[in-house]
Amino acid sequence: MSQSGTYHHGDLRAACIRAARELLEEDGSAGLSLRAVARRAGVSATAPYRHFADREALVSAVAAEGYNELAGFLARAHPAPSTPDELAAVAVAYVRFALEHPALFRAMFAEPCDPTSEERVAATAAISEYVRTIVDATFPGVDADALSTTVWALVHGLAFLHLDGKLDSSTPEIVTAQVTSAVHALFNAAPAMSG
Repeated sequence: MSQSGTYHHGDLRAACIRAARELLEEDGSAGLSLRAVARRAGVSATAPYRHFADREALVSAVAAEGYNELAGFLARAHPAPSTPDELAAVAVAYVRFALEHPALFRAMFAEPCDPTSEERVAATAAISEYVRTIVDATFPGVDADALSTTVWALVHGLAFLHLDGKLDSSTPEIVTAQVTSAVHALFNAAPAMSG
């Protein structure tokens, strides 16, 4: 402990992000402030400002960490999906990530962030490129940009519908069935509509 009664961290930035995530999990975004993070991390009230200009900068750092974790979660669901079934498995993983990390997921997508945060922008771009690569491999010859936006919007919407209790998420099996059905319905509708 220092003379001021606060702990001196070797990695203040990481300690602040960890504290922010703990606060998000406990209280949601309402209790998240730089002052609360400082208290949780055991540092002076001004210490977080060494790394974060404001709350949005802190949320951006938390979101970037979340995007990186989400990317790993999706890759573990299927390392190189190239069929609609494999794409559906990745979609299920996306929704499960949201359900397993609801406060983090909301911070990633529903909290104001610093639009100039290079870390957050790069992490978001990596997820977007991942989805585009999957769509390109699964549906060669289509407009991969447009279809990847459609797929992400569908899966992201499903994640929030589950988080908000609008869809049944009582068991992993029910979630898997709902998400898989929705993804297949999207891809089955296109040939039916053109025929």
